[in-house]
Amino acid sequence: MCEVNKDLLNERDKCTFDVKALTTFIDGGPERTLERKYREEIMLGEKELTEGVPEEYLSHKERYDDGIRKSVIVFGLVRRLQEEGRSNITNYRDVMNGLLGSSSMKDGSALGLHYIMFMPAIINQGTEEQQAQWLPRAWNCSIIGSYAQTELGHGTFIRGLETTATYDPETKEFELHSPTLTSYKWWPGGLGHTANYCIVVAQLYTKGQCHGIHSFIIQVRDEETHMPLPGIKVGDIGAKLGLNSVNNGFLGFDHLRIPREQMLMKHAQVLEDGTYVKSRNSKLNYGAMVFVRVVIVYDMVNYLSRAVTIATRYSAVRRQSQLRPGEPEPQILDYVTQQHKIFIGIAACHALRLTANMLWETFHAVTEQLVGGNLQRLPELHALACCLKAVSTADTAMYVERCRLACGGHGYMQSSNLPMTYGTVTAACTYEGENTVLLLQTARYLVKIWQSIDTTDTALIPTVAYLKAASAADFYAHWENSVEGIIKGFQKVALGKVSTCVKNLNKRINAGMTPEDAWNITSVQLVSAAEAHCRVIILSTFYGEISKLTDAVPSAVRLVLRQLVELYALYWTLEKLNDLLLYTCISELNVDHLQFQYEELLSKIRPNAVGLVDAFDIIDGILQSTLGAYDGRVYERLMEEAMKSPLNAQPVQESFHKYLKPFMRGKL
Repeated sequence: MCEVNKDLLNERDKCTFDVKALTTFIDGGPERTLERKYREEIMLGEKELTEGVPEEYLSHKERYDDGIRKSVIVFGLVRRLQEEGRSNITNYRDVMNGLLGSSSMKDGSALGLHYIMFMPAIINQGTEEQQAQWLPRAWNCSIIGSYAQTELGHGTFIRGLETTATYDPETKEFELHSPTLTSYKWWPGGLGHTANYCIVVAQLYTKGQCHGIHSFIIQVRDEETHMPLPGIKVGDIGAKLGLNSVNNGFLGFDHLRIPREQMLMKHAQVLEDGTYVKSRNSKLNYGAMVFVRVVIVYDMVNYLSRAVTIATRYSAVRRQSQLRPGEPEPQILDYVTQQHKIFIGIAACHALRLTANMLWETFHAVTEQLVGGNLQRLPELHALACCLKAVSTADTAMYVERCRLACGGHGYMQSSNLPMTYGTVTAACTYEGENTVLLLQTARYLVKIWQSIDTTDTALIPTVAYLKAASAADFYAHWENSVEGIIKGFQKVALGKVSTCVKNLNKRINAGMTPEDAWNITSVQLVSAAEAHCRVIILSTFYGEISKLTDAVPSAVRLVLRQLVELYALYWTLEKLNDLLLYTCISELNVDHLQFQYEELLSKIRPNAVGLVDAFDIIDGILQSTLGAYDGRVYERLMEEAMKSPLNAQPVQESFHKYLKPFMRGKL
């Protein structure tokens, strides 16, 4: 075993809490920690995952081929865990957040969408018969699926999709067709050359009438030869900023015919004679999209945990400049500006993880209510998933980029794993719903709630109940420099922004503007209102969950978690001062105190910084970073990785003799 960097050893020695106890809390209990470690042991036992040339040196095709090789190994472990009884289709959260979170595949997997969207779509939208037919094969990976919704010409606006599915009662078949170039499906992960089946979202036509978008199971490739089937044009869309192993594809149909039974009919049906049976609620068809947005929030936590681990450990090892003349160069983690860049990311990992847990529980509670015919909380769930997906991805992209910048030039190296991590998380800002559009969907829900708030005597559903309380005249007469006070302040901001939006919408409509034009011209304010609402959700959930901790969690762990809650609240208060000054009674003196509190809190967290990221317990085989390894041997690892470059395989390149030497001698 290599010697650990002395600075990192010193950091670990001065940690004030039990790192393993915090790890257990993060995992959700000792059993979950053991289960995670078991998965990681299996994962890293597969030496083939770490062999070969680093993927950043591979061509686009080589990356895909190597990605498939690794994916087969990784997802083969799902089968192994299933055989051992450790994994099944009912504990989907553990499969997604556990095994996939433990993956050592930096650039994503072409099989990811099979688990994230293909199977959930069948679970949420398929009948019992359809689930019995398709799920066992999908779970065993005897078929590989993708999910095709987005088209070249339309993304988040799914009502504008152009792919058609027209029912023919004579043959009892649907005819799938791509009438234009812009109707080609574009972006589905794994669809390029990996999946042989796909859930396709298309406009349903029967008896000459369009019934909107519905989902269909389509076989894309032959199960034996893997050749595209007649009537199908499919391929890879090309290189991207990141996730180049995911094999995002395009898909077009030329009058492809499929059996009637391959329309997912849990919520809406087409009978044999072509009669359309409408769903109880059209939003029931969006269950798979809501599910994947829940998964995305967890995914952001996984990536952010890696980024802050890398940046914090590197900052403890790296020494630079002088704080005082004549003294040794300090660790850059001693600079308050460095702490300001990194510590908010550590706090956000906990805030987003606990909020993701809340979203997951809400998703399941609402799903159970739907089974019983209760649709009351479905709009709330949709609005909640939209804003949390948008804010968590945007925030994580910002935090990860700060971590990269905090590592200086070395953070620009692919071997740091920060550029690839940033490329991955920034992609999440647009896939599965572009963030601005999602925030506008949340805003639409908030506007409806506010418009009816004075006409209902019943209690509001949980996540918007604060709007009614905060509207009381005596709700918050004096600013309080506490986490509870900050949460109330953010509630007032959200309330103020929503009510201002409604007032401006009404003013414009009353002046003769159409509701659509009024909405468009007010949309910047509406996005801001939705974000403010989401800040309330994250802050109150983070504070509420940590406040509920009992003696089962050691006092030193509870203390450092409370410090992270306070840091998170103070950071966002200082970031959103304009809003707070506009909608609350915060004063200049309050702001001065908050700034002082924030800086003081950074110094309190500083001795525990390395311990806090060690508690994420991300082993080197998963972290895959020259800057963030547990032993802190940054410079040795940077040189080792540099020597893996194909350019270093020989001292003189052919291009010297072919191009450079003739040029230097004036003979080119």
